[in-house]
Amino acid sequence: MTKHQKRLSVPKSWPVERKTETFTVKAGAGPHGKDGVPLVVLLRDVLGYVDSKKEARYALSEDSILINGEPINDEQRPIGMFDIVAFPGREEYYRVFPDEGGRLALTEIDEDAAGSRLGKIEGKQQVPGGDTQLTLHDGTNVFVDDETEYNSSDSIVVDNEDKSIVAHFPFEEGALVTAVRGNHGGKIGEIDAIDITPGSGPNTVGVSTDDDGFETIQEYVVVIDENFTDEDSSSEDASGETASTGDAE
Repeated sequence: MTKHQKRLSVPKSWPVERKTETFTVKAGAGPHGKDGVPLVVLLRDVLGYVDSKKEARYALSEDSILINGEPINDEQRPIGMFDIVAFPGREEYYRVFPDEGGRLALTEIDEDAAGSRLGKIEGKQQVPGGDTQLTLHDGTNVFVDDETEYNSSDSIVVDNEDKSIVAHFPFEEGALVTAVRGNHGGKIGEIDAIDITPGSGPNTVGVSTDDDGFETIQEYVVVIDENFTDEDSSSEDASGETASTGDAE
């Protein structure tokens, strides 16, 4: 199996230039499925903190980089939507958030906000013992006592330290959402209407924005809170010059 990934075939959400070089790093096994971006891509191509995979391995060996509160030692570990990337030594904290067009970008946040992360509920099932298991968009499982309180497409905020649920945002009319895929990726607005499609077709959602609004399928939107709309926050992507465009070892 190849250890490389052609740039032209990476998911549209990856923050990499596609025509500068032939290959980039291939994501390892882990959360977020095929949409997960290798950590080294963020360190090298987005932030410019390393110039090669070798430098990334050294930085990770120092436990100086935390993902969702945990030190990571695999430079190919997939990073995806709503993950928290922290550099405690630098006092820098970022949330991975969809930018315009659905491309993943790093939005700078403060240390308090980095203590928890948002997750979209994509499924729930009862497990032995009577508890209910919620499955989030990145494959994480969270256990709750009251299954009636949570539904698919709701969002929850999970504490990175004890994995407890600290906030719950129902998927309903009036909810604040962001589009994470499709032609409207990165746009934020409030749900105007939820249209249930009979049969196997996807449900559609009407969203009002500061402009004219848009309509998309339910799968493409995630409920968020007002903290995600902070206009003072900054984001970084790989739309300009990158630290290194090859796959240097």
